[in-house]
Amino acid sequence: MDTILITGGAGFIGSHLTEYLLEHDENSRVTVIDDLSTGNIKNVKLVQDRFGEDRVRFIHGRVGEVLGDLSGESFDVIYHLAAMVGVRLILDEPIRTIETNVLETADLLRFAQTGASRILLASSSEVYGKSSAVPFSEGQDVVYGATTCTRWSYACTKAIDEYLGLAYHLQFGLPVVVGRFFNTVGPRQIGRYGMVLPRFIKAALHQEDLEVYDDGSQIRSFCDVRDMVRALPMLLEREECYGRVFNVGHDERISIQHLAELVIATLGSRSGIRHVSYEDAYTAGFEDLAVRQPDLSKLREATGFTAKISLTQTIIDIAEEIRRSETNGE
Repeated sequence: MDTILITGGAGFIGSHLTEYLLEHDENSRVTVIDDLSTGNIKNVKLVQDRFGEDRVRFIHGRVGEVLGDLSGESFDVIYHLAAMVGVRLILDEPIRTIETNVLETADLLRFAQTGASRILLASSSEVYGKSSAVPFSEGQDVVYGATTCTRWSYACTKAIDEYLGLAYHLQFGLPVVVGRFFNTVGPRQIGRYGMVLPRFIKAALHQEDLEVYDDGSQIRSFCDVRDMVRALPMLLEREECYGRVFNVGHDERISIQHLAELVIATLGSRSGIRHVSYEDAYTAGFEDLAVRQPDLSKLREATGFTAKISLTQTIIDIAEEIRRSETNGE
């Protein structure tokens, strides 16, 4: 029996990961820690209803606080997904973002060391900062803006998380793998904190204009969460992956303008597209990347992973979930 700990397990990615792990190992049990600041208890209950509360234990609280109560327990595998996410949230609450991302990762690594758990640290493509060396590969240099630009604080916190995780592997032999997640999308994702695809889809369903920031020429690579979570246990199953960093996602490119057009066409919406400046959307001097695309050669070499779900199918599935939720008054 595998005992698994997932921090941030009530979130969009965490709940899908919990579901995937339970589905593919009938003997596994998962403990979820989440303070529900950005996660949703409905995601946990959805998984509990499917697999039973005896296989999915939920603990409400911040990671550092909860781990003290779990000091007598050990876990075979830990997935550390808990973090502050979303551009809007990072700009609105920079202190909480920095403290959550750095301090809770430090607490988690100390806890993992006591039981020598295998651990997957969730990082972000934001770590690459303002780099123009596209596609992004794990060994390249990173470039950040000035410390007076709050927007880059998130990237720095995730880089520190990576340094910490790799240091624990180097100094103590802790089996750590770092996954740099690229634009992950799919059912259960919400647009509240700036996530572009659910924001577009909800507007299209209501026949409202889709707001595209700047000129929409920004290039992104989107990966369905149901694909992405398959890669994570693959990485932890292989000892040769310990102490290494891997991009995780899809490398198919699309501009944000074309994404908006695809959403409208897929859903048969009468919506238009309205362009909004970064200054109006966020703040004066906001900086964004022209292109964010991963080099997935390391991931493919290590695991053979390839994404299977099309962006069009993801749009259809998110739209269906939003319709269902609105019909039920959620």
